[in-house]
Amino acid sequence: MENAYFSEWMDRFGGYLRMRNYSPRTIEKYLQTIRRFARYAWIRKNLDPDGTGFDADLLDDAPLDADVNVSTALVTDFFSYITEKRNYRPRTLHRMISTLSSFYRYLYVQGAVAADPMIGVERPRIKNQELKYLKHSQVIRLLNTIEDERDHLIVRLIYATGVRVSELCSINIEDIDFEEHTIRVRGKGDKIRMVFVDDETLEEIEQFIGNKIAGPLLPGQQGKHLSPRTVQHIFRQYAPPGITPHKIRHSYASELYRRSRNLRVVQENLGHTSIKTTEIYLHTDIDERKRVYQQYFPLSNGKDE
Repeated sequence: MENAYFSEWMDRFGGYLRMRNYSPRTIEKYLQTIRRFARYAWIRKNLDPDGTGFDADLLDDAPLDADVNVSTALVTDFFSYITEKRNYRPRTLHRMISTLSSFYRYLYVQGAVAADPMIGVERPRIKNQELKYLKHSQVIRLLNTIEDERDHLIVRLIYATGVRVSELCSINIEDIDFEEHTIRVRGKGDKIRMVFVDDETLEEIEQFIGNKIAGPLLPGQQGKHLSPRTVQHIFRQYAPPGITPHKIRHSYASELYRRSRNLRVVQENLGHTSIKTTEIYLHTDIDERKRVYQQYFPLSNGKDE
C-alpha cells in the first residue's frame, strides 16, 4: 500500500465531519488531537525511533507528513508519553482515544490503512465514573421546593425530557407539539431530534407562555433565549450541592432505563451518537440486584449445585 499522509487525510476527515453536521468547535478538537498524534508519529520515525526521549517542544512544531499506517504499539506509546508529560484527566484521554478511533475507522473504510491500530488500544480506567444523581422521588421533592413559575418549569423540563442545558435554552414555542406531546430540539452538531413530554409538564408550559405562539420558550434579556449560565445559577439556588442540570439529565436516563430496560431508546432520547456514552448514565438498581442474587446465587437460594 502506498504511503498515505496525515496532512492529506486530515483535510478529508474534516470534510467528512462537516458533512455529518459536526460543529466547527468539535471538528477543531478532533483535528487538534490528530495533529498531535501525527507529529508524534513523525518524530518517532525520523528523530526518535526507539522512543528513548525527545524534546517535548518538538511535538508542537513537527511536520504532519507522517504515514497514517501505524502500529498499535505506537499509539499506546503516544498515550503513555502524553500521560507522563502532561496532566491529562482520564476522561480527556478517553476523548482523545475516541477521536483517533473515529479517524482510523474512517481511514480503514476509505482504504487508506491496511489495519485499524486502535482496536488493541486500552482505555484508561475512570475512577468514580458513576455520577451522583437524584432518584425520582428526590427530583419531585426538589420541584416541590421551587415556587417561581419559570424556575420550576426549567427544572421540570430537564427531568421530563432529558435535554441538555443548551438544548433547553434554544427551544422555541413553535418547536412544541402539544397534540403529539413532543418537543423539537437542536442537539450537538445541529442534529435535530424529538423528545417526549408528559401532560403535566405541557400544562405548565401552556400556563407559562399564555397566548404567545412563537419565540423563545424561556426568554432572557431583551427577549432573546435564556442563557445556560442563568440555568446554572438557578440550580445553585435551589438544588442540593453538586446537583447540576447534567445530573438531572442523568436522573432522567437512569429512571427511564430502570423502568424500561431499553438502552437504545434511552440513547436516542438523550441524543447520544454512541451507545457507550449512554451506558455511563445507567445503574442497576439495588432491588434488581437483590432479586437476581436471591434467585440465582447458589448460597442464597439453598441449592448445593
